Amino acid sequence: MIKLLSEYLKPYWKYVLLVVLLLTFQAVMNLYLPNLNADIINNGVVKGDVDYIWKTGGLMLAATFLVIIVSVISTYFASKTAMSFGRDLRNAVFEKVLSFSQAELEKFGVPTLITRNTNDVHQIQMMVQIGLTMIVTAPIMAAGSIIMALRQDVVLSYSILIIVPLMGAVVGIMLWIATPLFRSVQKKIDRVNQVLREKLMGVRVIRAFVKDDYEARRFDQANKDLMQTTLKVNRLMAFGIPSLMAIMNLAMVAIVWFGSIRIDSGAMPIGNLTAFLTYVMQIVISVMVAMGMFIMVPRAEASAERILSVLETNPSIESGPDVKVSQVPLSKGLLEFKDVEFRYPGAERPVLRDISFSAEPGQFTAIVGSTGAGKSTLVNLIPRFYDVTDGQILLDGVDIRDIPVEDLRARISLVPQKAFLFRGTVEENLKWGNENATTEELWHALEIAQAKEFVMDMPGQLQAFIDQAGANVSGGQRQRLSIARALVKKADVYVFDDCFSALDFKTESLVRSALREELKDATVIIVAQRVSSIMDADKIVVLNDDGTIAGIGTHDELLKTCRVYQEIVYSQLSKEEIA
Repeated sequence: MIKLLSEYLKPYWKYVLLVVLLLTFQAVMNLYLPNLNADIINNGVVKGDVDYIWKTGGLMLAATFLVIIVSVISTYFASKTAMSFGRDLRNAVFEKVLSFSQAELEKFGVPTLITRNTNDVHQIQMMVQIGLTMIVTAPIMAAGSIIMALRQDVVLSYSILIIVPLMGAVVGIMLWIATPLFRSVQKKIDRVNQVLREKLMGVRVIRAFVKDDYEARRFDQANKDLMQTTLKVNRLMAFGIPSLMAIMNLAMVAIVWFGSIRIDSGAMPIGNLTAFLTYVMQIVISVMVAMGMFIMVPRAEASAERILSVLETNPSIESGPDVKVSQVPLSKGLLEFKDVEFRYPGAERPVLRDISFSAEPGQFTAIVGSTGAGKSTLVNLIPRFYDVTDGQILLDGVDIRDIPVEDLRARISLVPQKAFLFRGTVEENLKWGNENATTEELWHALEIAQAKEFVMDMPGQLQAFIDQAGANVSGGQRQRLSIARALVKKADVYVFDDCFSALDFKTESLVRSALREELKDATVIIVAQRVSSIMDADKIVVLNDDGTIAGIGTHDELLKTCRVYQEIVYSQLSKEEIA
C-alpha cells in the first residue's frame, strides 16, 4: 500500500503538506484550550475575578473560532487530495486493464476487475481522506496531551501508564482478528458481483430453463456469506468500542477520585483537575481514532494488494518496436501464417498447430471446420488478442509482433462472432473505428451491410438510440450494424468471424455480394459455419478437429480432395444443391 500512496499522492504533495501544517496548528490550539479553561477556574472563578474570566473567555472563543476555520480548510484540501488520488488510481487500473490481452482478462475475471476498480479503490481513497484528517492529528494530540497532563499534575499522570496500555491491548486483539476478515470480505464482494453479473447477462437463458428459483438461491447463498462475514466484523466492533469506552469511563472515575483527594490536601488546584480530565479525554479519543485507522488499514491493505496485482501484471501482448505503418512494405494487406502453433495458458495440448497459409489482397479467404476446431482462435491471433506460441504471422512481410499493437489493429477491421454495440446513437457506433467518417460514408456502409432500410425506419435514423449491448435491436440487426461499423473503418484486412449466423439466406447473399464488390482490393477473411456462406470464396482453409489444416483450395477442389470438407458439405447441403 505504501507503494501506491507514494506514487499516486506524489503529484499532490503540496496539498498534503498544507493539510499537515493546518492540522498541526489545529492540534496545538486544541491543546491550548484546556489550559485556558484551567486558568479561568484557578484565577477567575476561585478568586472571583470577573474581568479575568471575560478576558480569558474571549481568548478561548477566538481560539475556538480559529480552530473551526482551520478545520474547514484542512478538511477541504484533504478531501480534494483523496478524491484526486482515487480518480488517478481508478484511471491507472482502467488503462492497465485496457492493455490486457484475453489471457489476463480470463486470469482475473470480469467481476473481480470491476470490484477492484470500484470498491477496492474506494477503500484506499477513504483511508487517505480519513488518514489526512485524523492520522496526523491523533499522534500530536496524544503526545501533546500527555505532556500537558504532566504539567497539570505529575502524580496523577501515572494513571496514563495504565489507561494507554489497556486500550492498546484491546486495539491489538481487534486488529489480529479483523485483518483476515477484511480480506475475506473483499473476496466475497467479488463473488456477489460474479453471481449478479451472470444473472443479468444470462437472464434469458435463466427464464427459458425456469431457473429463477435456483439463481435466487445461488445469489442468496453468496449474499448471506458476505453478510455473515461482515457481521463478524461488526460484532468485533461492537465488542471493541464499548470496551474502550468502559476503560475510559473507569479511568475518569478513578482520576476524579484521586484528584479530589489531592485537591483536598492542597497538592493540586481544582482547575488543573478539570484540564487534566480534558487531556486524558483527548488521549483516549486519540487512541480510539488510531483504532479506527488501524481497523481501516487492514481493509485498505487488502484492497491495495488486489489493485497492485492488477497494476503489476505485465500484459502478455507487448507492443512491438517503433515500426510505423509507413515503414511497412506496402503490399496492402498480405497476411501469411507460417507454421503457427497456439495453446492457451496451462493447456496440455495446442489448439492450433502447423498452420501455414496466406490470405492475399483482393481475395476472399474462408476458414471452416467443425465446432471447436479453433476457427475463432485462429482469427483472434491476427489482431493479437493472443500471441502465437510458435511460428509467425506476417503482415506485408513483417512479423505482427514487430508492429506496434495500435498500428497493427488500425490496419485490421474485425466483426466478432458475438456482435456487440455500445450505448449511444447509431452514428456513434458506426464511427467507432473512424471518427471522421462523413454521413454519406455511414449510409454507404449501412447499404452494403443491408442495414440501411431498418435504420431509416428507426426514430431519428442515424441519431436513433442504441441500448447497452444493442439490447433494443434484434440479433440480425446487431450483426448488420457491426458489419457496417467494420466497413466505415477503411482497413487493409477485414475479418468476419461467423458474423452472418443471424442473417437469413437472402440477406446473407446480398451482404456477401456487396462485400465482394466493396472490398475488392482488401484482404478478407471469413469464418463461417454454413458452407453456403463460403462456397464462392477464392480460398478455403479447412481445419481438423485437432487444430491442423485438413486442406486448402477452392470449393470444387476441396470437394474432390478433402474428406473433412466433404463431410461438412454433405451434412449441410443436398446433392442437388452441391451440383
